[in-house]
Amino acid sequence: MILNRISWFFKRHPFLYKARFKLLSKNSSIENIEEHSYNVKNKINDIPDYFNEVNAMIFKDGTPKNDLDVVKQLSVWLQNNIKGGPGLSEPSEEALRIMLSGKGGVCSDMAQVFNNFCVINNIEVREWGNTRAPFCTTYGGHSFNEFFSKSLNKWILIDVSYSLFFYNKNKEAPLSVLELYAFFPEQGGIYFKSFNDAKAVDEKNITKNYLHHDTIAFLICNYSNKTYDAFLKRTRPYIPVFVTHFVIFLLGKSYHYRFPLNNYKEIFS
Repeated sequence: MILNRISWFFKRHPFLYKARFKLLSKNSSIENIEEHSYNVKNKINDIPDYFNEVNAMIFKDGTPKNDLDVVKQLSVWLQNNIKGGPGLSEPSEEALRIMLSGKGGVCSDMAQVFNNFCVINNIEVREWGNTRAPFCTTYGGHSFNEFFSKSLNKWILIDVSYSLFFYNKNKEAPLSVLELYAFFPEQGGIYFKSFNDAKAVDEKNITKNYLHHDTIAFLICNYSNKTYDAFLKRTRPYIPVFVTHFVIFLLGKSYHYRFPLNNYKEIFS
């Protein structure tokens, strides 16, 4: 319990939350992030076998040929089978087991396991986060994904926690992250739609996470599932998670945040 409180302090205390962004953030550009995806650092053989076992359950009746249908089926299955709960800082296989047992998992956990399922299904994927600028003590941020659809030849924002896409009234295809925030000033032209009939959409939450006027998006880059799994397996539960993450940072193997649309220093204004 004490270690959990200490870990929360280092993750969520306003001063240290901002310090994490100062350490890990880089200003970027739309052109620069084109080369970044989760698949660059994570190959099929890097993903624990348990993900393949669960993947076989998800697609027990066969895998759809269209990549859009594959990610929809993945998202709906995960949303329907993961109750959610406390945030996890576990190796990826253990995290997935805990999530499927109904004992934990927040948006970042959902986004991370979705990354791994996309890798083993040969779908290019990346993970994004949203925060507020200036920093807001009452908002903890949100994690979501983006995948490259070969059938549509574009990146598409997907929120696996809610199984939804964003759209613009003048475009038929779902929006990418960059398209969402390019259209953002229009407000009235943007809408979101769930493709999971079994779950109701929390519209207030979606608006809070994506359409608040102080929202800024960042791309999570250089995350190696294999590296973090190796460190977490050896250090959990002996030392607090924040120490493990700091060691990985000192070794130069940490993930980092890229801000293609905003100056990250706006967070500290």
